[in-house]
Amino acid sequence: MQKHKVDGDLKKITKFSDGLVGNNKTYTNLGIAFVFMIAVFLYTYIAQSGAPVNMYVVVAAVIGAYMAMNIGANDVANNIGPAVGSKALTMFGALIIAATFEAAGALIAGGDVVSTIRKGIIDPSTITDANTFIWVMMSALLSAALWLNLATWLGAPVSTTHSVVGGIVGAGITAAGTSSVNWPGLFAITGSWVISPIMGGLIAAGFLFFIHKKILYADDRIAASNKWVPVLVGIMAAAFSMYLGIKGVSKVIKLDLISVIGIGIVFGFLFWLLTKPFVFKASQKLGNSKQAVAKLFTIPLICSAALLSFAHGANDVANAVGPLAAIVSVASENGISEGKIALPLWVMIIGAIGISIGLMLFGPKLIKTVGSQITKLNQARAFCVALSAAITVIAASWLGQPVSSTHIAVGGVFGVGFLREYLTHKSNETRRKQRFPEDPGSLPAIARRRLVRRQAFLTIIAAWVITVPASGLLSAIVFTIFNGL
Repeated sequence: MQKHKVDGDLKKITKFSDGLVGNNKTYTNLGIAFVFMIAVFLYTYIAQSGAPVNMYVVVAAVIGAYMAMNIGANDVANNIGPAVGSKALTMFGALIIAATFEAAGALIAGGDVVSTIRKGIIDPSTITDANTFIWVMMSALLSAALWLNLATWLGAPVSTTHSVVGGIVGAGITAAGTSSVNWPGLFAITGSWVISPIMGGLIAAGFLFFIHKKILYADDRIAASNKWVPVLVGIMAAAFSMYLGIKGVSKVIKLDLISVIGIGIVFGFLFWLLTKPFVFKASQKLGNSKQAVAKLFTIPLICSAALLSFAHGANDVANAVGPLAAIVSVASENGISEGKIALPLWVMIIGAIGISIGLMLFGPKLIKTVGSQITKLNQARAFCVALSAAITVIAASWLGQPVSSTHIAVGGVFGVGFLREYLTHKSNETRRKQRFPEDPGSLPAIARRRLVRRQAFLTIIAAWVITVPASGLLSAIVFTIFNGL
């Protein structure tokens, strides 16, 4: 009895100690984030020396830094979550790779232009006053950042693009009425948001079904791996080279569609050829089991996490600092341009550093959600998710539709999870009928084993549905407060 009491007391002390460590880490992370925003404030303020200080720009820069950190905390999880969940990467290794490639993508190949009115959602002719326009953009930026912060706290991966669009719509309607919104354009964009996660899920499930049939459940898994793993790696190389050609290197070089397809074919064939001897050598050291063969996807999965992070940094940094760039342009020129504006280098640096800091400090929570709290992933399943994300974004780019990489990747995770549920149920049904062949029809139906957490599924879907209206309502409130100052 005494021993059990002592053990119980020790467990309480350990739990209390772990709680203190966790709280101290949270306070430390918040302190680092606060120091970064102060540094952005001081830099923006001092950088205007020799000219009248424009406080619009200073305040917008601080909000942009806050927004960038929230993108790192929430939106980057989809790039590396599957790799961490499948144990292809440790959490620390994934954070280092993602932070490095996110920053590199933003600074090397980040979008060099951004529409003054984001994605044609607001009619420029309805907001002619420069100060009103600045308040609209600042409200959209702050509301999107606050919504991302709340979603991260709730453990729901949501889209940065959706948050920004919702914020602009909410502030735009408050500033200039419903006529200011380009409703047909908004509905078209919304439709692509619904389709893209379904596409991501179907493509990921399709690749996993192929891997199941051709490799994991083949009689000779080693021989099947030698034949098909190089093919899948070649498809991955082709997809990512086209993905980067379309979305990631537009600042460095402009490529037409034919060139992008040609690059994809060349890289796909090259990597298929180069991978064959490596897969053969590695497979000879493995047993003929599903778990062993799945490890052949580890290196391709790590590469895909790095490439997805680079492309995300190149493409989505504009979502982080686009409104900030618009504010800087209007504040410096004292007028609203309806064309394109450049993203200043210092704005890009704030976005790149902010995303990396947010990822390192607050990213692990969402990485765990995507990687392990929706469904169980191994290297093969995670590889299918990454490949699906690249292919879906390519398809959407060809169709000219803006999509969310977060929705696509999480849709891919759902896709492989629900496919596993289906295949497991079918397998159990088959075994049951083989066990009782005399009268299988009279047997009671067996319960379907759930391999996707329904609570996580419902939480994420709900967060997706309310992101645009929630950020829009929040932006309307923020704009009303700002405009009354």
